[in-house]
Amino acid sequence: MGTVVDASKVADANKDANGSSLSDKKVTVVFVLGGPGSGKGTQCANIVEYYGFTHLSAGDLLRAEIKSGSENGTMIENMIKEGKIVPSEVTIKLLQKAMLDGGNDRFLIDGFPRNEENRAGFENVTKIEPEFVLFFECSEEEMERRLLNRNQGRADDNIETIRKRFKVFVESSIPVVEHYDARGKVRKIDAGRPVEEVFEAVKGIFSPYSEKARCCLELAGFLPIDIIVFYAIDILFCCIPYIL
Repeated sequence: MGTVVDASKVADANKDANGSSLSDKKVTVVFVLGGPGSGKGTQCANIVEYYGFTHLSAGDLLRAEIKSGSENGTMIENMIKEGKIVPSEVTIKLLQKAMLDGGNDRFLIDGFPRNEENRAGFENVTKIEPEFVLFFECSEEEMERRLLNRNQGRADDNIETIRKRFKVFVESSIPVVEHYDARGKVRKIDAGRPVEEVFEAVKGIFSPYSEKARCCLELAGFLPIDIIVFYAIDILFCCIPYIL
């Protein structure tokens, strides 16, 4: 008999300890997408350090739920063992709970949504649309080279499996990118370059989220207009090299 995961058993997924839901809060969500080996994880770590975002990985949350030994975690583990896909609603509720418990209002959601079902489910359940999608573009040749060269001892880092992962990404995740691109919400990064150069491009996108910009916005109602203008000009000049 197949395993059924009850999403409602992801404890308190809809509300935090104070009874607040995500719809009660103003949160900034950025989806981070890119093929296997595109360097998403490295750049997410940089964004967390420089711009104060909280990094959430759907895969990590599922593994943590399994490790917790909860009833729902056991169900998830059994589904994976049976070769079944964990329902989108379960993953979404884990993400939702992590955002409520995170104590932050800025989130990078890494490797999610993986497909159109994930995307539609996330928006329906959380009532949140991403601020934008950060998409790391990289050739399959370069991603394959990186995956084969990295020394992580991963059993799935062989050519046949890697190419299957590329195929799944193109068939499942690219339609998500195209959906948001049609809405003007995709920020593309050439991820085939060295890590430092890639992060310089990332900075150009995330400059408005610097602490200086954030403080300027939060204090705008209390500061004299000349000070607000000063900071606004300062931020603009920081962004110009990445715009031109």
